[in-house]
Amino acid sequence: MPELPEVETVRRGLEKLILGRKIEAIDVRVPKLIKTGVEAFEIDLIGQTFQAIGRRGKYLLLQLDRQVIVSHLRMEGKYLLFPQEVPENKHFHVFFTLDDGSTLVYQDVRKFGTMELLLPEQVEPYFQKRKLGPEPTKAAFDLATFEKQLGQSKKLIKPHLLDQTLVVGLGNIYVDEVLWAAKIHPERVSSTLTSPEITLLHDEIIRILQLAIEKGGTTVRTYQNAFGENGRMQDFLQVYGKTGQPCPRCGTPIEKIKVGGRGTHICPRCQKR
Repeated sequence: MPELPEVETVRRGLEKLILGRKIEAIDVRVPKLIKTGVEAFEIDLIGQTFQAIGRRGKYLLLQLDRQVIVSHLRMEGKYLLFPQEVPENKHFHVFFTLDDGSTLVYQDVRKFGTMELLLPEQVEPYFQKRKLGPEPTKAAFDLATFEKQLGQSKKLIKPHLLDQTLVVGLGNIYVDEVLWAAKIHPERVSSTLTSPEITLLHDEIIRILQLAIEKGGTTVRTYQNAFGENGRMQDFLQVYGKTGQPCPRCGTPIEKIKVGGRGTHICPRCQKR
């Protein structure tokens, strides 16, 4: 599943590819992907121009003249731009014909992705309703607030980090990475973390997600950016997908366990309960 670094990489690619382009036609071939009504989606977008490409957590915000497309890629969604003819592909589901003759295509093998058409003033309430936490940056991600939230919670730390209320953007890959970096076992109860552990965890969340953005995201299965290129962060992962390999820190074989139903990679020596 694309996590924040992958979505940010897609955002940056789309910004270079479609900014300033006007939509001349829309073709939605899988109606269930459009959560705010297909007919309005296909009619309202005609003639509007892509003014900005934003992001909130794992959501893309395609900002037009009058409205905003909120796009969630879910498991395997991706955007591709074809300058001329679009090849046949049964996994191409939404087609945006642009004023320069190119076509922006939304591809989704599992059809789990979603698009919603909102007015600009509806965007903030939309995310408030979902109780999204802050972005993982030094400016937005307040340590004191993070420590207070953890201190009041009886949730296990891994599922807590995954639920997007503490900080946005962490999925299974990067939660494993940040917990290993902070030497915290994923089954620790949030309220048992000490102040030094929380500080280190906070800093590692920022560091690792920013590194992953710098490396263009992680390609484990099918993720590619808007240019059809793989990410490079998989070459920098320390524990995710490394079952049986030596821990980079202590040499102990990495183990894979289940936490909250999710496959989880840990060093049993570095990350004690």
